Amino acid sequence: MPHVTYPGFPRIGRRRELKRALEGHWKGNIGTEELLDIARELRSRHWALARDAGADSVTVNDFSLYDHVLDAAVMVDAIPERYRPLYEVDPLAGYFAMARGRQDDHIDLPALEMTKWFDTNYHYIVPEVSAGQTFAARPDKVVREYREAVAAGYVARPVLLGPITFLCLAKAVDGSDPLARLDALLPAWGGVLDALADAGAEWVQVDEPVLALDLDDATREAFRLAYAWIATRSRVRVLVATYFGSLDGNLELAMSLPIAGLHVDLARAPEQLDAVLDALPAGRVLSAGVLDGRNIWLSDPSAILPRVRKLRDRLGDGRLWLSTSCSLLHVPLDAGDEMRLPGNLATWLSFARQKIAELRRYADAAQGDEDAREALARQRVLVAGRQAAPGVVRDEVRKRVRQLTAQFGRRRSAYPFRAAVQRERFGLPDLPTTTIGSFPQTATLRVARAAHRAGKLDDEAYTAVVRDEVRRAVAFQEEAGIDVLVHGEPERNDMVEYFGEQLDGYAFTSFGWVQSYGSRCVKPPIVYGDVARPAPMTVAWSAFAQSLTKKPMKGMLTGPVTMLQWSFVRDDLPRADVCRQIALALRDEVRDLERAGIGIVQIDEPALREGLPLRRAEWNGYLAWAVEAFRITAGGVSDATQVHTHMCYSEFNDIIEAVAAMDADVISIETSRSRMALLDAFARFRYPNGIGPGVYDIHSPRVPAEGEMASLLARALQVLRPDQLWVNPDCGLKTRDWPEVAAALTAMVAVAKAARQRLGAAA
Repeated sequence: MPHVTYPGFPRIGRRRELKRALEGHWKGNIGTEELLDIARELRSRHWALARDAGADSVTVNDFSLYDHVLDAAVMVDAIPERYRPLYEVDPLAGYFAMARGRQDDHIDLPALEMTKWFDTNYHYIVPEVSAGQTFAARPDKVVREYREAVAAGYVARPVLLGPITFLCLAKAVDGSDPLARLDALLPAWGGVLDALADAGAEWVQVDEPVLALDLDDATREAFRLAYAWIATRSRVRVLVATYFGSLDGNLELAMSLPIAGLHVDLARAPEQLDAVLDALPAGRVLSAGVLDGRNIWLSDPSAILPRVRKLRDRLGDGRLWLSTSCSLLHVPLDAGDEMRLPGNLATWLSFARQKIAELRRYADAAQGDEDAREALARQRVLVAGRQAAPGVVRDEVRKRVRQLTAQFGRRRSAYPFRAAVQRERFGLPDLPTTTIGSFPQTATLRVARAAHRAGKLDDEAYTAVVRDEVRRAVAFQEEAGIDVLVHGEPERNDMVEYFGEQLDGYAFTSFGWVQSYGSRCVKPPIVYGDVARPAPMTVAWSAFAQSLTKKPMKGMLTGPVTMLQWSFVRDDLPRADVCRQIALALRDEVRDLERAGIGIVQIDEPALREGLPLRRAEWNGYLAWAVEAFRITAGGVSDATQVHTHMCYSEFNDIIEAVAAMDADVISIETSRSRMALLDAFARFRYPNGIGPGVYDIHSPRVPAEGEMASLLARALQVLRPDQLWVNPDCGLKTRDWPEVAAALTAMVAVAKAARQRLGAAA
């Protein structure tokens, strides 16, 4: 019978137990041992859940207290020297300092850089390497967790981030080539394999997702050298796992590696099945990722079961593992908890537990089990019934998309003319200050929101609480001297969920939490039907906030690509068409904001770069419809209305032309952790429009000194014109506390004013 397994599992717990434990520890309410006890309990609970769902083996070392890439750096002692004194005294404190920074009376350590994990919304901590760096094996964590699983009676498979992917994701702080450190890294990395062999491990999964990318000759050669070295000394069987796409041009390379098994993604790239089977060396195990590890829809047995049968016919049972395409980190834990979804939606869903149960059914059905075959027949009926369900297909929405023309995406005038009109309207100084949108959500607000949802606080009383929070945010910004204000978004739970709750075609889970980074969890909406806006969503709150001040107030929207990327999207319609539906709904909102007197509208697109396909050949197609969707959203406003957008941690070099084609009047980007390095792309391209590079990192609890922000602003002024430069934090301030926000923004305004004075004196 095929072996049922999975590449990785969600970490945060059914009720976000890990999030609460981490934040309790960071506040000093939970000690180290209690935190580690909670982590052990979560691992044990998740292994049991996977086994009970039908898994024949479980993964270990997929659990992390913050990030698996940071864990991989610690595992090989790639700890930057500035953190080492703290780490050697208190490893957990040093670990969290690398992840989120540390600031107290004796220590001031900014966090390491953070960026997106391939094309997902998961953020990883970027390892640092340099020429001459040494490495050493620190296998304690993975060996400890392996022994935990074995002692509990599980067949366990440790998971390690592969040496090539680790170096490809790392940043060389001295400008050297990270892959040049491969010879130094391998003995340390191999020492971890040795420790696992000593602990009794038979198989080790080595994740090399860069095999789904376009690789240059140097990286290909690095793969050959690394795995030849591993094969000569490893005492465990190595399964190399690649996911998020097809092996494509790397198929021959992957098959040439001297390894015992290979995992491939047959959900995102089912077309590679025949080529993989034809090229697979005799005797090698194939872990077939037949179910999508990144989406939440019940699979269609009419598509999956024939693939499973083909795999079994070609490989037999001994060489075939059935798996999800990638780690289940990217989906919620258990759809069985969802009791409040509309219609039959709950029956169409498959979260982590359900996906493992699906794999079990496919394995048993391929073996001839009649109960499994009948269960899959019932599943096929459920999947087929989706199209006829209410709200899934709406003729008026599809007609509006068909009627789109190029004119929908055009502003009335070119940027230079718009900029002159907007300068006259708003009268802003050079280096205008603003924030990205959200402000801290206070305990009072959170209690009120929970009471309102529970029916213990009526609409009027809840609205009064939210209005007080808006007043507080506006009053603070005016006092601090910020030039362009925001209302603080106290009415919003999440930047995608808030809008999705007001759009037709969206649905929301009660417990569908997914980790974004560290303790930050999101509950992605589900796009199950055609999307339309039944009524204005933000106009009343923005208009109320504008009534409190004479300064410009930004209207705040989440853009169509981010609404798409940060949702679980229907799998029965092209993503581009879904995005156009969302763009038209948001276009209506933008025009209503303009009619209400809101002169500046920010359409956030932090996920634009994240959605870029991993293969360069597919970039142009994606960027064409992604940029089109943004332009549709913004295209209906006058020249005097200023359109902003915001993007999170991204590498802009490869997409700068597409960013320019969006034609936003102002773009804000996250640059503080990279020390403004991300601005290089805009400088080389001579990006003409306004830019707001973040001058302080809001993902860390540190309050940066004025000198630190001034240094970053000075770097920005070296490559940008003063008339195009805005001053703002990296991102929204929702997750921070008011005291640190007040201190940081007050310092930010002082830095901007001082820079204006210097510019004025120089002029």
